[in-house]
Amino acid sequence: MPEMTFTVRWPDGAVQECYSPSLVIHDHLQPETSYTVGEFSRRATEALDEAAERVRAKFGFACTSAAATADDIRAAAVRYPTESMVEVVTMHPPLPIT
Repeated sequence: MPEMTFTVRWPDGAVQECYSPSLVIHDHLQPETSYTVGEFSRRATEALDEAAERVRAKFGFACTSAAATADDIRAAAVRYPTESMVEVVTMHPPLPIT
């Protein structure tokens, strides 16, 4: 299962590196795109929950790293107003260009 990382910049300029055990993040977020904190938190945690379930389906157990990343995102998000903006700076690996 391919892993990926994505980097976000919170409204105060803080940068956070995030991990996913699956490329499913690409289905929910776009690099170089800004979202409200509320929308980002919802999309990212939904994607990470889906990633954890993909690991469970393949290996028989959920990915605790995906759950930890979702927890970290939720913990960071509560520090900002839900309508402030967070940017997805990069996603690696990027989706292949077709």
